[in-house]
Amino acid sequence: MNLRDLRYLLAVAQHRHFGRAAAACNVSQPTLSSQVAKLEARLGAPLFERTNKWVAPTPLGEEVLVHAARAVAEADAIVALAGARDPLAGPLTLGVIPTLGPYLMPRVFAPLRRRCPALTLELWEDTTDAVVERLRRRQLDAALIATPVVGGDLVEQPLFQEKFLAALPPDHALADSGEAVDEAALAADLLVLADGHCLRDQALAACARPDPGGWSLRATSLETLLNMVAAGYGTTLVPALAAAVHAGRRDVAFRPLAGAGTGRLIRLVSRPTFARQPALDALAGLIRTVAPAKPADTPLTG
Repeated sequence: MNLRDLRYLLAVAQHRHFGRAAAACNVSQPTLSSQVAKLEARLGAPLFERTNKWVAPTPLGEEVLVHAARAVAEADAIVALAGARDPLAGPLTLGVIPTLGPYLMPRVFAPLRRRCPALTLELWEDTTDAVVERLRRRQLDAALIATPVVGGDLVEQPLFQEKFLAALPPDHALADSGEAVDEAALAADLLVLADGHCLRDQALAACARPDPGGWSLRATSLETLLNMVAAGYGTTLVPALAAAVHAGRRDVAFRPLAGAGTGRLIRLVSRPTFARQPALDALAGLIRTVAPAKPADTPLTG
């Protein structure tokens, strides 16, 4: 029995599904299932009830999970204590939302290596709810998100304001207007991300469009949304960092929006008890310098 096996148990209990637990642990499902089965064989009793649709801890499993969580937390505390001697050394696990990570983080890696050569940044990309939940479970050190956190168990550092732009098919009536686009004009054919993505809710709110519910044209990534726009299926709102990456595209036209405040505030969220705050401060300061956007305390105007 080792810490890895205990983390597998905790992941299965959290996700109630071996496949999702394996993905969360970055291992294959057969590997995770095999290790859990070996642990059950060693203990001489099942720790989980299994069906084709769900997984749940047995009474013994519930007791074992309490001790497993305690053991993993103590081990993590030892690692954090050692890392606290040099807070700018060692791994820093960072959650990031998928509408931000691919466009911001490539700007961060090289200068971070120069400023903090002993710091290793490990990324976990997922939706806001997922990264915040992992942060609360101490599976991440911090997270980059674009919505306020709820509850007093986490703290946030505002980093920068990021504007949204309209993404239009090149033959759209507003593509060559030379004027800022009124968000309301996009509502009729607005394409949005699937449920769980904060950009979905922000886009719907900006364009005063009700939730489309079961509407079929919903993408799971910003890249897919842009390709749908290029194919003429509709329009969408795109954060400025993503628009900058795609600025050279000829099949999508990016136009500024008329609404001065249409955008989002990017935040670095962490636990107030995190022992390596200097590492987070260094990361936050670097992001503020590389993000080509307005400071967090500057209104989104002009």
